[in-house]
Amino acid sequence: MATLYVSLHPDDFRSLLALIAAEFCPSSRPRTVTEDPPASVNARSRPTLVLGAGEGNTVLSGASAVAWYLSSQGKATGVDAKQQSLVWQWLSFADNEITPVSCAVVFPLMGVIGMDKKIQHTSRAELMRILKVLNQALEPRTFLVGESITLADVAVATAVLLPFKYVLEPSDRKVLTNVTRWFTTCINQPQFVKVLGKITLCEKMVPVPPKTNINGAPAADTADATDNGPPKTEAQLKKEAKKREKMEKFQQKKEMEAKKKTQPQTEVKILNIYKYISQPFLFLHLLSDVVSPLPDSYSPQYVEAAWYPWWEKQGFFKPEYGRKSISEQNPHGIFMMCIPPPNVTGSLHLGHALTNAIQDCLTRWHRMRGETTLWNPGCDHAGIATQVVVEKKLMKERGMSRHDLGRENFIQEVWKWKNEKGDRIYHQLKRLGSSLDWDRACFTMDPKLSYAVQEAFIRMHDEGVIYRSKRLVNWSCTLNSAISDIEVDKKELTGRTLLPVPGYKEKVEFGVLVSFAYKVDGSDEEVIVATTRIETMLGDTAVAVHPDDPRYQHLKGKMVLHPFCDRKMPVVFDNFVDMNFGTGAVKITPAHDHNDYEVGERHNLTFINILDENGLLINVPPPFLGMKRFEARKAVLQALKDRGQFKEVKDNPMVVPVCSRSKDIVEPLLKPQWYVDCTDMGKQAADAVREGRLKIIPDHHLKTWFNWMDNIKDWCISRQLWWGHRIPSYFITVNDPSVKPGEDMDGHYWVSGRSEEEAREKAAKRFNVSVDKISLRQDEDVLDTWFSSGIFPFSIFGWPNETQDLNVFYPGTLLETGHDILFFWVARMVMMGLKLTGKLPFKEVYLHAVVRDAHGRKMSKSLGNVIDPLDVITGISLEGLHAQLMDSNLDPLEVEKAKQGQKSDYPNGIPECGTDALRFALCAYTSQGRDINLDVNRILGYRYFCNKLWNAVKFAMKSLGDNFVPSEKAQLCGEESVSDRWILSRLSAAVGLCDAGFKAYDFPGITTTIYNFWLYELCDSVYLGVKPVFSKAEEDSTSQKQALVCRQTLYTCLEVGLRLLSPLMPFVTEELYQRLPRRQPQSDPTSICVTPYPDSAEFCWHSEEVDRDMEFVLSVIKTIRSLRADYNLTKTRADCYLQCIDSATVSVVQKYSLQIQTLSYSQAIIPLTANQPVPEGCAVAIASDRCTVNLMLKGLIDVEKEVAKLMAKKGDLEKQTDKLREKMMKSDYKEKVPVKVQEQDAEKLRQSQTELEKVKEAMDNFRKMM
Repeated sequence: MATLYVSLHPDDFRSLLALIAAEFCPSSRPRTVTEDPPASVNARSRPTLVLGAGEGNTVLSGASAVAWYLSSQGKATGVDAKQQSLVWQWLSFADNEITPVSCAVVFPLMGVIGMDKKIQHTSRAELMRILKVLNQALEPRTFLVGESITLADVAVATAVLLPFKYVLEPSDRKVLTNVTRWFTTCINQPQFVKVLGKITLCEKMVPVPPKTNINGAPAADTADATDNGPPKTEAQLKKEAKKREKMEKFQQKKEMEAKKKTQPQTEVKILNIYKYISQPFLFLHLLSDVVSPLPDSYSPQYVEAAWYPWWEKQGFFKPEYGRKSISEQNPHGIFMMCIPPPNVTGSLHLGHALTNAIQDCLTRWHRMRGETTLWNPGCDHAGIATQVVVEKKLMKERGMSRHDLGRENFIQEVWKWKNEKGDRIYHQLKRLGSSLDWDRACFTMDPKLSYAVQEAFIRMHDEGVIYRSKRLVNWSCTLNSAISDIEVDKKELTGRTLLPVPGYKEKVEFGVLVSFAYKVDGSDEEVIVATTRIETMLGDTAVAVHPDDPRYQHLKGKMVLHPFCDRKMPVVFDNFVDMNFGTGAVKITPAHDHNDYEVGERHNLTFINILDENGLLINVPPPFLGMKRFEARKAVLQALKDRGQFKEVKDNPMVVPVCSRSKDIVEPLLKPQWYVDCTDMGKQAADAVREGRLKIIPDHHLKTWFNWMDNIKDWCISRQLWWGHRIPSYFITVNDPSVKPGEDMDGHYWVSGRSEEEAREKAAKRFNVSVDKISLRQDEDVLDTWFSSGIFPFSIFGWPNETQDLNVFYPGTLLETGHDILFFWVARMVMMGLKLTGKLPFKEVYLHAVVRDAHGRKMSKSLGNVIDPLDVITGISLEGLHAQLMDSNLDPLEVEKAKQGQKSDYPNGIPECGTDALRFALCAYTSQGRDINLDVNRILGYRYFCNKLWNAVKFAMKSLGDNFVPSEKAQLCGEESVSDRWILSRLSAAVGLCDAGFKAYDFPGITTTIYNFWLYELCDSVYLGVKPVFSKAEEDSTSQKQALVCRQTLYTCLEVGLRLLSPLMPFVTEELYQRLPRRQPQSDPTSICVTPYPDSAEFCWHSEEVDRDMEFVLSVIKTIRSLRADYNLTKTRADCYLQCIDSATVSVVQKYSLQIQTLSYSQAIIPLTANQPVPEGCAVAIASDRCTVNLMLKGLIDVEKEVAKLMAKKGDLEKQTDKLREKMMKSDYKEKVPVKVQEQDAEKLRQSQTELEKVKEAMDNFRKMM
């Protein structure tokens, strides 16, 4: 007898599915056990069905597998193959589409996972969307398949059981009338009632109290409790129930812990939640559905559900695939590219999606070309970003700062966070289909990469390329750290603006220019200067004027007096001053302004630092001492007014530097830091490009490259953080009176080492003392994240150690990234690669454009135009988009502005487009410019293209037939028809264009070629043309042979067309390719992603003559169709007389007459020479300069009736145009009506006028027939 192991929990819908399925086979119902299967069974999860000895002790694990077996015993899986396929399809729908989103909505209510309002709101909207699809499908049906209940109903009903119990309120059920009717019917079937009992539908969505026993558990359990003694009191029962509940929770926790250790984890994406669940049935679609018929329509979720795990499992993404060793010589060559490592804190945005779409297309193309291919993944530790995230988490959860924890404990907290959350972006990259070798994934803080970073620093420091210096840096007072230029947002202001600043209750004023006067020492004269940062005047040490300014020549050698301290400041003459700006005199604050710093260096001025690391004033007189910098701004202004030295305040357009991480205002601050001397390295990087050793594509970026490299400044690599690579450098104190103490900024007193012992020995040698006299203090700072990123192309392969990967894959082939990090990352990789390995890290750099919205605006949260690619893939409602804003850090005013932006751009939300459509759209947009204006509607257009592709392959497979066997090789047999030769010519042209496009990084060229081939050449022309060939296939042997040749041609187009498309749309092409028969089943690759990419040498059938003839034929067909549409000939076939200019054209028409007749729905095609008369009663149109189309209408239509209809239409159009003209002629029209509406009105008028002309022309033609 079979044994069914199920869960005890009353809401375990998987176990309930198996139990209900078991009710369909009462005669052979298995024994039910509510505990884990024994270890000997080796089952992964419940439900599990162990079949008896008579059936070979087979073990079925997973709800769907168990339910299918049990239902099939009770004849509930469909009466024939067609019904079984439909049941299978609904089973997949329940498992892949309903279950994940149901869990995402219900599990937070049940306390299974934490509550996240944003995610739950989005999940609920997605659930309603899926149920509306189901609602539509159930409109004409009582049950999902056939006229009685089947496993399809059981599977889908149990998948929606929890939503109906806990989520779907009466208002929701009112919308889902068909689903509610069907669900109620299901749960009242005897099989459901026996297992579920009475189901109470949800009245209001609230948290679900915990439950202790499954409905339908053996009654004996309850009886035993009461028969073994006197009845228990209510208080006793409550106490026992509580005890039982605790024990069960403890038991469940132990079970879960045990399972985690033994079970393999399969990743399943539940909207924006990543849960790890044991799910053997995930591969159901993959293993079984490719042998069942294609579903009626394309569904991205269905297609994209299971291919990626299979690709990964098969090892297709590894360079070792198909070869014994990576060191083995490959005649096709090697392709290696490393990913621009995304931040470990990051989540996917459209910039990532664009980068990965392009990189994956290139990787897949090279892999299909047979090259040893590696696309190496990795993640950046993102020093500042990660530290900020963990600090916020600490403060929110424990009310502690990192200083409360201490450095070591804080770093442990960061590692803990990284291990829990840090691989989220990897899962998102997998969702995009990125074919990365995940076994080689690297994290910049891994021991291997950390060792490389340490080695790079020590080598460069020992060589003197890295040195210590005190200079101005970008300082964030909130982070207490220097930050790089890329982490500084430049906020443009048009005038006076109040901005929020961390640590200040009130907003701070920016965008004003304050003028004040300095008194000239020894006279009544004054010099007026102006500044946007009035508080910095406390650190002024000079006033500068231009050497040629006649107004100030008399002040040479003079001093001005500081109003708040006993400081005399020289008037210096410097060419950097603009005589025409303001008064021509400029205050100089060398310690707090980059330009002033250089003036201070040139004139040997005093550098007075007036700010500490927290933004408090130091080295200033009372009352300003200790003030916060922006409070001092007000105080200084008032003090100047009190002294009569204030002149004016006026609006001033300016750029304010804002820290992208902390939103603090960035301050230039003098700090001792570590710097990289970039002079020589920059020259080498520039020379590599000038000499052609490194190619930058597109070449309009060369100007930027040379501008940066030729004028490069030294690079500050110190960061005052705890998370990151701690600088392996030590400050030396020599315990010997003969050696004077050193200063922090003096590089002579700093030594680097791989260990403290090594550093101590170096120090002792430098100062010629014994080791015991050396004391060391390691630098507290960490290295700039870009330092570790700069050595990423070789550190991932184990440099400085000689490894097999380093020898094979370094230097790489290509670096692909956005042009916005050309300097921050690309230049530094080139410099450090040359410096540390003597080799360029890659041969080519391809820079893609930056993604903007459909209006050309930069993506910004406050505009509401930042789009998560996963929202484009799965779809999201407008309410879901709004909910994302509510959970952001925007202030209420910005939220409202962003909501309006979303409402304007996505009034109905974003429809589900799927990964393939998103990838194709991003590649299609990648013109080699600087910006991409992304319109989501265009992505939806490519979703429809996928559907067209799907239907085309469905039709083709039906036309090929079940017994079709493709020839072993794609080649011409000599029996091809003119249509066959033309489509094979177009296929060959597409192969050549795609090959050239990939080599030139011309992604729009590739997408246009493939799109046109499938949509306009294969689908529109050929498919209609093959119908008559196949319909006549059985008439005689010639027709049979022609049909066979036509089938071979059709197969070649499908198979090659899918291979051309595969790098861009990997999921749908794999799904469709798996349905096609193979040319050589025993030796052909198992996946399209490792099948050879079509090559021009093999597909060399391009014929310009055939193309020219068919282009003419298609223009004739288009003209005939247009005429038929003009005269409303929807079903009626008419004779068509084609008047040709010469005998050669007549010959072409005769040659292609069958194609013209079929594709234009004509009765007959009659070619005429220029001298032959055309019968009366024809509508006329010019197809080309070689041919005029004459469509016979006489006797086919009621002329008077058609004229009457056209007269009515003409009247309507005239009224419409008159009304528009009247509106547009009003005197205040241009002032009052928005420009967008004016453009719409002009377009409407143009369309109406064009339509009116066509109507008049048609009426004239009809009258000629009267």
